[in-house]
Amino acid sequence: MNDGSLGFAATESDAPAFPRLHPSVLSELPAEVERPRYDRNALRAGIVHLGLGSFARAFLCAFNETAIHAGGEPHFGVIGVSLRSPAVRDALAPQDGLYTVARRDADAAGQPRQRLQVIGNLVGQLVAPEDPGAVLEAIAATATRIVSLTVTEKGYAHDPASGRLREDHPDIAHDLRQPEAPRSAVGFIVRGLALRRARGLPPVTLLSLDNLPHNGRTLQGLVLAFARRVDAALADWIETRCTFPNSMVDRIVPATTDADREQVAAALGHRDAWPVPAEPYLDWVVEDRFAAGRPDWHLAGARCVVDASAWEQLKLRAVNGSHSALAYLGAMAGRRTVDEAVGQPELREFVRAMVTQEVRSTLPPLPNLDFDSYVQGLLDRFANPALAHRLQQIAMDGSQKLPQRLLATIEQRLAAGLPIACLSLAVAAWMHYLRGIDEWGRPYAIDDPLAVSLAAARAAAESEPTLRDRVAAFTQFAPVFGDLAGHATLVDALTKALASLQSVGVRLTAQRWARTE
Repeated sequence: MNDGSLGFAATESDAPAFPRLHPSVLSELPAEVERPRYDRNALRAGIVHLGLGSFARAFLCAFNETAIHAGGEPHFGVIGVSLRSPAVRDALAPQDGLYTVARRDADAAGQPRQRLQVIGNLVGQLVAPEDPGAVLEAIAATATRIVSLTVTEKGYAHDPASGRLREDHPDIAHDLRQPEAPRSAVGFIVRGLALRRARGLPPVTLLSLDNLPHNGRTLQGLVLAFARRVDAALADWIETRCTFPNSMVDRIVPATTDADREQVAAALGHRDAWPVPAEPYLDWVVEDRFAAGRPDWHLAGARCVVDASAWEQLKLRAVNGSHSALAYLGAMAGRRTVDEAVGQPELREFVRAMVTQEVRSTLPPLPNLDFDSYVQGLLDRFANPALAHRLQQIAMDGSQKLPQRLLATIEQRLAAGLPIACLSLAVAAWMHYLRGIDEWGRPYAIDDPLAVSLAAARAAAESEPTLRDRVAAFTQFAPVFGDLAGHATLVDALTKALASLQSVGVRLTAQRWARTE
């Protein structure tokens, strides 16, 4: 290719045996591959990141890499912590923490392309269940300035409808009994901060990079609720000394597949055990409240602001809300990936209608934002054929996502006396999805931390005589619907949408609902 990008190549049947990616082979990589241009041996760990999944490596570490290159930030290397599985650590340790981000899109002819960057600022990997003490010592280390998180919505062990800490959550209950060997992100944070305070060390910043409303404030509330159960003085120290900035993060990062590994290996000429595919688009708005400094992330395009709440709402309601709507409708229609789903004109126009006609009115003013162009850009991102972002990946954990992605918007529209037809169809699509079989009769598993409780709620609702009664009964599921339980207008809208999905299917329903306002 003459644009400097790296094309896809190699399949499982013909992939050669490549040597492993390692610092010693960086000079051997193709010239067009970006790689660390700094002395990795000079890096010091200033960030402890909980949740070493693909998003953290394609987002936080990508921003960090640019900051290190641009400003020389040797004291902000990252120690990544896997809270459950050793898989990422086992993949990256032989590579000395190196891995590849594959930025993927399509050229003018619609052909997939990728640009590769080897990331070097991940200086350590820990597995919490193997050695919780090592994780606590990392948080309590003198050099640590930031503790950040990407643990997904369910990793906060909170009630998604109310935002309150679930003290009955198995991990939280364990951590309250055995604080020296935590299991939860909140438990690790509180115990690590207790060690810092006991040792007379300075406070740190706690930085959530998850899709939660007011994610910093939410994290602060959970941490303080846990800390007050342990030590009131510790809770006061955390509240007055540590900072919890809110942030908006935006990048589509699909799960890595074996095909991704093969394609990256063919382009690198070396095997990366866990590369990360991602879209080129990258956006971060973060409140500039850091207790002990931060990297120069603004040099990578991050916007460091006083208040990120408006951007948070835009991301949660427009981007994440439409992503979830597309996932449930597309999966039920038998589609496999996001680009396949948005490629259906009925689904694409429904998403456009939902965002422009209903979501838009609930968003605070954002200066200089051309909203119609923003929505078109969002649909273009969803249509990216090079990502192959699976709908089932987005559909998982719906009980944790719907309250902030869709139901909060519905609640605001209802309070203003405004229609909720499109938003209700998106929620009805999730309810329809919970039956575990698509319109073509193909079954799938419901991947949700509340899957058992949701199945029980569905089963109990089935005893009701009419569809409206069944819908009303299901909305009593408090962890999802909260104060909207049994709301007559919502129940009516959900009943109408669900009846249409059951009788005429996804595509015709989406087409009709896109024209309702």
